[in-house]
Amino acid sequence: MADKKFHALVCCRAGMGSSMMLKIKIDQVIKENDLPIETEHGNLDSLIGFNGDFVITMPDLTDELNADDRVPSAVGITNIVDKAEMKEKLTAWLAEHNA
Repeated sequence: MADKKFHALVCCRAGMGSSMMLKIKIDQVIKENDLPIETEHGNLDSLIGFNGDFVITMPDLTDELNADDRVPSAVGITNIVDKAEMKEKLTAWLAEHNA
């Protein structure tokens, strides 16, 4: 794919189990599909000072984060074990950002 690597923060409100499981699955999808994305894990507080390209989170946070001008775009994943959904949403985000 593209030479540029995009940087994503995988987070939820608390930054505990669900977002860590999501990060593990997201990393698998990235590797399996050779997507130009690097991830880091955190919680909402991790957004302070985050200079990456986008946030990967649960759908309950997506609208809230996308409405905040201080936050880069957010992608919501409904099922944290559905690799097909993750691939679809990540490739759609990459297409929107000319990657």
